[in-house]
Formats: sequence, structure tokens, C-alpha cells
Amino acid sequence: MNIQQLRVFAVAAQCRTLTEVAEELRVKQPTISFHLKKLETDLGVELFYKQPRQLRLTEAGMAMLPYARRITTLLDEAEQLVQEYREGGRGTLKIGASYTPATYFLPPFLADFQAIYPNVLPMLTVKKAKAIMELLLDFEIDVAIVSLPEGQKEGLHVIPLIADELRLVMSPSHPLAAKEEIALSDLRNEPFLVHEYGSTSRELAELWAEENRFRWKIRMELGAIETIKESVKHNMGISILPQRSVIRESQLKELIVHELPGYVNRRHICLVYRQDDIMAQQVRTFIDFIQHNGKGIQS
Repeated sequence: MNIQQLRVFAVAAQCRTLTEVAEELRVKQPTISFHLKKLETDLGVELFYKQPRQLRLTEAGMAMLPYARRITTLLDEAEQLVQEYREGGRGTLKIGASYTPATYFLPPFLADFQAIYPNVLPMLTVKKAKAIMELLLDFEIDVAIVSLPEGQKEGLHVIPLIADELRLVMSPSHPLAAKEEIALSDLRNEPFLVHEYGSTSRELAELWAEENRFRWKIRMELGAIETIKESVKHNMGISILPQRSVIRESQLKELIVHELPGYVNRRHICLVYRQDDIMAQQVRTFIDFIQHNGKGIQS
């Protein structure tokens, strides 16, 4: 078993055919077949089911995959670390972020970080928080900035940076907009525009409704916060959104933002990275930068 075999295996696990693997690694298909067969021979188990024109991991292959990814990632980081010493601090920084932090929190910090460390190239992946956490655990990104409910995650450092409360949002023309304080009883017959399943916002909004024994009327599920905001502006319904996502619209009086009755905040924008990880210098530098500059910042 050698590093090239593990690299081929890790890439093959993400592809559907040997042709795709060959194209990804820019080598000939017989070379891919040779490395995979040699790895299986060395390990004494089959890693892929023998199916024509399709790659599918066996149980042993699925068990092996996290180790292959970790080994290849550690080697990449070691090579990158040496390159940094050789080239004076250059290197890539793979950041994952969920949608709210990526849009409403992270940009000014990335701008400041790049101004201080111009030789570091950030590569930002934006997905739902759950998908970002999976990428982090699979060693496909270096660090994550995500909105999460309270609680620690096994194998990860989770550092809350700032509370990211949910708020009740409505059009200025809505009948409830002028009220100073809104009660649960005011919301019984209101149509809600809600974030799609899988988002932290939806998860916490569902928890709020359950804890308050509130049965809401869902008019529409939408996939993007910006779409929800525009729909609320047109008075299609009211919504529950992260406070940081509606700061601008609230200041411009395009949306009215109220406290959510009966709501206890369990949501924070968090810095997350792997425990017991050997980090490249630029990753450690970014973690220290975000901890120092991002923790507790006010809106």
C-alpha cells in the first residue's frame, strides 16, 4: 500500500466510473485499474463491487475511505507546510460556511485577513451547515464557519463566536407591523414562509414551535433567505429568519423585525475545526484571526 494507491482510491470513491477517475487524475485508465487492484491485493479485501462501468464501494471500502482521505490530506498539508517555508507563507485555505455566515458575517473578516496575509488563497465552499460539517470530518475543508444550535460535536472544536438569534419578520404593511409587542396568540392564523428542511433556521424554528405548542400555518417552503425576504416584502406571509440576515432591510424599513414570542436563543455562528489535527500554518493563522476578531462582535 502506497500513497498513490490511496489517492486513486479516495478519488475513485467519489466517481461513478474509471473513466471519470482517469480524467480527474489526468492519467490513463489502465493505470487507475492497476493501482486499485494492487491496493485490494495488499489489503486482502475487495474495496469496490465488481460491476461493469460503475464504481460502488463495498463495506470494507466504506470503512477504509476516511483513513485514505486523512492520510492523503495529512501528506498534502505536510507538502504545503514545506512549500510555505520555501515560498514565504503562500498556501490555500479551504473554508466551509453555511449560508447565513457566508453572506452576512464572513465577508469583512475575509477581506481583512487577505489584506494582512496576501499570500494565502482562501477557497470558500458554501452549503447547509450539516453538509459543511461532513466536509470537515471528511478532511475536505480545513475549517468551518457555520450557524449551529448549542452543543459540542464529537471530534471537533466548536467555538461560538456570536449569537445569531431568530426574529419574526414581516412587511411594513402587515397588520401586526405596528404592534410594539407580539404574542403567540397574534400568530395563530398567520401564514408563514419557512426555510426548507435541513437548515439550522428551520430546525430551530420547529423547536420553537414545539416548545410553545404552536401549530403554524405554512404557506410556502423556500430554499434561500433572500427569496424569503423578497416574498415577505410583498406581504405573501410572515417568516422567522436569522437576525443578521435582516439588519439592512430593518434599517431601511423594508422589513419590520420583532422579537419572536417565547423564543430562547440556542443558535450561534461558530468556528469549527478538527481536534488533534496537524494544521498548515495558514489554517492555524486563520483560526487565531477569527477567534481574536470575530468573537462577540456586535451587529
